[in-house]
Amino acid sequence: MRFLLVAGSTDTAAVPGLSAAGADPDLRAHTPAADAEILTYGQPVRAPVVPVSPSGCPTPAAVTRAVRETLGFDVTVVDGGLAEPTAAGTVTVGARPGGDVREADPVPTAPGAYEAARQFGRKLHEDELFVAESVPGGTTTAMGVLRALGEPGAVSSSLPDNPLQQKREVVAEGLDASGLEPGGAVGHPKRAVRRMGDPVLATAAGLARGALETDTAVTLAGGTQMLAVAAMLRHDGVDRRLSLATTSYVAGDDTADLAATADALGVDATVTDPGFDAEDNPGLARYVAGEAKEGVGMGGALALARRANVPMAEVRGSVATVYERLVGETEVTS
Repeated sequence: MRFLLVAGSTDTAAVPGLSAAGADPDLRAHTPAADAEILTYGQPVRAPVVPVSPSGCPTPAAVTRAVRETLGFDVTVVDGGLAEPTAAGTVTVGARPGGDVREADPVPTAPGAYEAARQFGRKLHEDELFVAESVPGGTTTAMGVLRALGEPGAVSSSLPDNPLQQKREVVAEGLDASGLEPGGAVGHPKRAVRRMGDPVLATAAGLARGALETDTAVTLAGGTQMLAVAAMLRHDGVDRRLSLATTSYVAGDDTADLAATADALGVDATVTDPGFDAEDNPGLARYVAGEAKEGVGMGGALALARRANVPMAEVRGSVATVYERLVGETEVTS
């Protein structure tokens, strides 16, 4: 089994009020690079900060890293348009950082990245792949792709109070700038992600498509962003059942209604509750309060731990250890 982390950036994350993946836009730009390093090495190496929300919620990379330290699964990081360099070894598919979704052509590299990632996915000789993401602002661009494809699915948020109305307004501006009506890219997922998405979505969808073409078992490890990937696959002719692994925090977000969207797209969702409410840890308590919810394949990692019969109490202890190590050794973005 191999874990693929697609890490990249979109200028949409700089829109005030859309993302909690970092304390401010300048630090937020380092989040995907830092997440890749944490998952690979256990701590930031080149990135100057540990991604932590303004209120102290640790990056989901701490959770995925904790499970990796327990299970020892292989990781490959794919550069899905990183705005800042990372010390993690990366596979390059030609993705470049995405622009603001309110621009006319925010992701011109999306079609090429999709096809290059597709070819890479076809060459991976693994029995099973988990495809994950790290891209601040990605739920808004996921909404943009869903709207362009004519899919009604809502999206979650890294914030406790999902700014859905603001996201709708941003997406409406993007559709207008791109000259698209809602549903204007039905059957054309590369057009949808180029005009209304981000380079991570393009890369993740290409990876999944290529792997599925060789009958590799693929799990989309994440929340509503990965449902946008599923929608892209559907509009690219993939008709087999798809699998998604996410957290109880996304599944419990009433503003997103993940279950309804998954059902509409023919996606089988596995939901895992890490039980962070059982711990007296201020960082983990922020998840219980509704922050972060998912990212860096957190839901996929938790599903792997459960499949391996690792008790969630053990996972929580490992997460707390990783978090304390990160906070103790490196500057935090809060």
